[in-house]
Amino acid sequence: MAKPVFSKNDIEKIAVCLASPEISDLKDHYRLKIVNTEEKRRLSLEIYPEVALADRAKGALVVVYTHNCHLQIHNCTGYVVSEELGEVTFISETADKISGLVVEREAACSLYTNVNRGLISDDFTQFGVEVMLSGVALSLAEDILNKNS
Repeated sequence: MAKPVFSKNDIEKIAVCLASPEISDLKDHYRLKIVNTEEKRRLSLEIYPEVALADRAKGALVVVYTHNCHLQIHNCTGYVVSEELGEVTFISETADKISGLVVEREAACSLYTNVNRGLISDDFTQFGVEVMLSGVALSLAEDILNKNS
């Protein structure tokens, strides 16, 4: 059985990066609330270390709730904390595709799905800005992707 992606220690690291002072431990998952009063934004981040995702299949699930959206990343295989950027990138990957959910300290988030793995190591300047953005955002996770491939 594979080691879970998220331990209590991992959740604490994520909370520190996102400046979430309170972690709710809700038996099967953790909840962090991120608030940006200046810009009147807030979001809830829920992390399920191991949950049933299909018949006899379990994995990590990361969920973001805002006042106008609900985002999920299934089978989360890793994450990257960037204190400098004030964000955490949650990754899900297959042999040739990656998806990433970026949660920011300022209570913002971005979702990139079904991105070709090669994009993160390609020359970003060869693509339009709409494609370049996903490559740059997900390139932060290149180290953990190399470990998982």
